[in-house]
Amino acid sequence: MDITAAMVKELMNLTGAGVMACKKALQETDGNQEEAIEVLRKKGEATAVKKAGRIAAEGIVYTAVKDNKAAIVEVNSETDFVAKNDTFQAFVAKVADQILAGNATTVDELLEETIEGEDKTVKEELTSQIATIGENMNIRRFEKLESDGVIVSYIHAGGKIGVLVEADAPKNDAAEEALKNVAMQVAALNAKFLSSDDIDDDYKEHEKAILLEQIKNDPVESQKPEKVINGMIMGRLNKEFKEICLMEQVYVKAEDGKQSVAKYLEQVSNEIGEDIKVKKFIRFETGEGLEKKEEDFAAEVAEQIG
Repeated sequence: MDITAAMVKELMNLTGAGVMACKKALQETDGNQEEAIEVLRKKGEATAVKKAGRIAAEGIVYTAVKDNKAAIVEVNSETDFVAKNDTFQAFVAKVADQILAGNATTVDELLEETIEGEDKTVKEELTSQIATIGENMNIRRFEKLESDGVIVSYIHAGGKIGVLVEADAPKNDAAEEALKNVAMQVAALNAKFLSSDDIDDDYKEHEKAILLEQIKNDPVESQKPEKVINGMIMGRLNKEFKEICLMEQVYVKAEDGKQSVAKYLEQVSNEIGEDIKVKKFIRFETGEGLEKKEEDFAAEVAEQIG
């Protein structure tokens, strides 16, 4: 398979690895991006693997909370100009309200629902909006929460990121402020799990294998005793978990720069005399995993990969 400059560039964006390292990894894996990332990680070349592909699609994420229900939805557009349009944003808000009012569990089901209080379906309204605005639009995904506890939402950067946080907590201003801070934490640091207890064994074993390969490829570390190597792996694994697990992350507003999110919630719980326990969070980022229209990256890297 021919390895193009665009493929190399995208792998560089995802991993932080150099041009030649990315080209070789793609050659080894016959152009398979996910396998190439694994190769780079094992060689210690990947410095910052991103969670998803290039984030380039436009649109907004919107949240709606009513009583004990909440919805989060992403609607894409072709340009950022349209995403900021009042008409487009009003349509997205209507979609979120319909998610709350209806019973759809998939986008296809949502499109066929009749909008509450109107005589047309979501699909018909979408088609009408496309004709009016003159740009293709797409309801990409949504999730819905229903809880006896507290649900808070947070929108960052005008809809670039949206977060819902569900918790068992008292319904008062102090608890809701604390949960809003947690939602901001989710937006900023993009945790993958609620806590390390939620990480399945397969994921842990996979990460251990990656770390072991990194050590084997290091001429100094590979010579250390097995007991020391095992200790190094566990230390690095625990460090990784503190970065990807919400409750173990350092709270972004911590005055000492050390307090974890779990300790922050414990502190607030003690202050108000009632427990605050986060049960779930949902984070949408506009366009994550979607690719922009094909761009010509050849001029930037073709000379180096020759």
